[in-house]
Amino acid sequence: MCRQVDTLIKSLPNLKSPPLKKVSRKKILKKKLARNRKESHSFFGLEMSGGSGGPKAQEGELFVAVAVKGMIGDKLGGGGSRRAVRWAVDNLLPKADRFVMIHVIPTITTIPTPTGERLPLKEVEERLVEMYVREVKQEHESVFVPFLKMCKRSSRSKVETLLLEYDDPAKALLRFIFKSGVNSLVMGSFTPSMFTRITKGPGVPLTVLRYAPETCEVYIVCKDRNTTKSMNPLINAGPSTGPQAAASARGYLKDGAASFHTVQSQNLSDHRETIEPGTRRSVSAKELRSTVYSQLKTPPSSKDTSTKVSEIVRRRGASDIPHLNYLEFDQTTQPQPNLENIDEGPPATSKKAKKVDIEAEVNRLKKELENTVTKYKQTCEQLTSTKNKVQVLARECSEDAQRMNSAVEKEELQRKTAVLEKERYMKAVKEVETAKALLAREFCQRQIAQVNALRTYLEKKKVIDQLLGTDQRYRKYTVGEIITATEGFSPEKVIGEGGYGKVYHCSLDSTPAAVKAVRLDTPEKKQEFLKEVEVLSQLRHPHLVLLLGACPENGCLVYEYLENGSLEEYIFHQKNKPPLPWFIRFRVIFEVACGLAFLHSSKPEPIVHRDLKPGNILLNRNYVSKIADVGLAKLVTDVAPDNITTYRHSLLAGTLHYIDPEYHRTGTIRPKSDLYAFGIIILQLLTARKPNGLVHAVENAVQKGTLTEMLDKSVTDWPLAETEELARIGLKCAEFRCRDRPDLKEEVIPVLKRLVETANSKIKKEQCNVRAPSHYFCPILRELMEEPEIAADGFTYEKKAILAWFEKHNVSPVTRQKLDHFKLTPNNTLRSAIRDWKSRVRFSNAFIDTSC
Repeated sequence: MCRQVDTLIKSLPNLKSPPLKKVSRKKILKKKLARNRKESHSFFGLEMSGGSGGPKAQEGELFVAVAVKGMIGDKLGGGGSRRAVRWAVDNLLPKADRFVMIHVIPTITTIPTPTGERLPLKEVEERLVEMYVREVKQEHESVFVPFLKMCKRSSRSKVETLLLEYDDPAKALLRFIFKSGVNSLVMGSFTPSMFTRITKGPGVPLTVLRYAPETCEVYIVCKDRNTTKSMNPLINAGPSTGPQAAASARGYLKDGAASFHTVQSQNLSDHRETIEPGTRRSVSAKELRSTVYSQLKTPPSSKDTSTKVSEIVRRRGASDIPHLNYLEFDQTTQPQPNLENIDEGPPATSKKAKKVDIEAEVNRLKKELENTVTKYKQTCEQLTSTKNKVQVLARECSEDAQRMNSAVEKEELQRKTAVLEKERYMKAVKEVETAKALLAREFCQRQIAQVNALRTYLEKKKVIDQLLGTDQRYRKYTVGEIITATEGFSPEKVIGEGGYGKVYHCSLDSTPAAVKAVRLDTPEKKQEFLKEVEVLSQLRHPHLVLLLGACPENGCLVYEYLENGSLEEYIFHQKNKPPLPWFIRFRVIFEVACGLAFLHSSKPEPIVHRDLKPGNILLNRNYVSKIADVGLAKLVTDVAPDNITTYRHSLLAGTLHYIDPEYHRTGTIRPKSDLYAFGIIILQLLTARKPNGLVHAVENAVQKGTLTEMLDKSVTDWPLAETEELARIGLKCAEFRCRDRPDLKEEVIPVLKRLVETANSKIKKEQCNVRAPSHYFCPILRELMEEPEIAADGFTYEKKAILAWFEKHNVSPVTRQKLDHFKLTPNNTLRSAIRDWKSRVRFSNAFIDTSC
């Protein structure tokens, strides 16, 4: 703001002095002529004489050029350029012999690189430079597209386009005008403000208009005024060449703008009447000077001229016509008698009007200056006020700093005190910790003594109970033993959960065991529980889970622990269990059938399982199957778990899809009810599918001969004949009516035994031929690989062995050649093959050991 005020103050005398100074027009024109004669014949490096560098317009030919401006990819083009093209198409294109649209692009001096840098053209091959320049010009050709669309189809063939390459657009246009002899040049423009003219200077249109040759008419089309035609005043004097034409091209007004005038056929009054009321203040003093000059070319009477000028001044206001006395005219070719007429000077009325206008302009500038000075004073006052505030704040900061220093000293003192207190506190804490440790040690010793006393008491009681008690086939565990073994029935000990309770893994009497907690609600149920336990404890069979004991107080059954989990986990690959080979599946079916036959042949009454399913068939470490939960379905018949289906007023024991349909319909239980579930299990072992709808699907597959499509895909070496025979047995066992099912002991077990023996003989033959391939062994350790890795030489080694080798060598262990790198790639394919081979050998060994 201060700089603007200083600038306005410095420029004030210059604004005042010109209006008050009387200057003779004749003297001005004589000085202008003398100056023009001394000027150079060239401007901006242009040959003012016309030159011969480009195609020139023929004599009598109308050559029209339109300067356009736009961006690549712009579908509309610049606003000023659109107005210029629209005006030129409407007014000049119909009568033009040549019509050219010109667009100026910057001079191409560098070429981009893929890294984002730019190289000078001198450092690049000429072929690449030509390609790049051609591509750039092709891209800029798209600038003409929106302007070509504005032309009518019939006249588009007349329209030409031209790209000029130059850093200064005005210089490029002037060079083209002088070399090609353009008769008319049309440009778009906007009305700049006073601030824009001061800071940025004249734009491209005004520069071109200022230095255009006499033979070229320049039209500037603006948005906020009527279309204005501009011509050099010497155009009517006929063509001129040589130094005088060059000098006239460099003539300009003192205020830096070129002279505007209307079409020659219009006089001053006609031009005044064409001004719209809405654009009253949009025309500058330049147009007025052009109008005055056009009247001087055909000298009227002094009275008429002064009257018209005064009328224009009154209509537009003095503020619109700054620096009126700066009018100068380039009249190098005007006849000399006109200079004599100029000596007469304007009439008194015109001088008074000029004085009034100038004084009004000066008054307006004074007001603006006063406003600026007022704002400057206000700003100074604000700065003074701000300075006072800063001083106040500085004093406050100083006081705060003093208070801060005092607080820091106090804090330092308190910190030292706190350090002393902390030392005393830590000493007290250590004393307390020592006391706690002594107390804890005493408490632990007391607890150990109590546990030892309790253990001694229990052992004595156990001996006494064994000496005085009756003969029992199972052991009765106390609640304390069960709770201690299961860690208070901790959820971490849970290994399974069925319809009758949770199963916990624990250790009793140094033996792994599984404790099942059965839900019993009433004392009558507990009595029944004891009776059933007495019966179950007498059952001894290699394919029935052994009952080790029970705890009648809380309804817990203690069974032997089987390591490999349930058959259901292998069928559906749960808990990352591997698929069972076909011969293991055959053997499991045979073993389950033997266990069921033992239960059904028990005396005095047969025992019906009533909840046979893959989840109740467990496998030990050698994959020997055993039936679990024997008798539990009978024990808890009156209790209704979530997976028990009710029929009328009675409760059905079992799991959906494994319950005998006839038992489900009538509520009558019989040994063949277990045979239905056994048939479903056979089909599941063959197909690895869910039980719902399985019987119907397998039956259709057997009838159509497509059983192989339903077999478990994880087993690839099914014996088809034996498998189909086993499937037919499963379908017979799963018949809808009990009377249609075969006898387990007389019809089913003999066939299953024959199938198992066949499988045993095949496995024995395969066992003799089982040998690991040589590429399964590490070339360094000569052992089966656990983590095979591929080295740079292409060979596979055990990971630990090859890493140890790399620590001492840089050559291949096999080829003894130097390795390119020491990176290792896991050989997952070989690792999977080794694991499959180990699994097959383990299963075959387990099968042969158990069958023998």
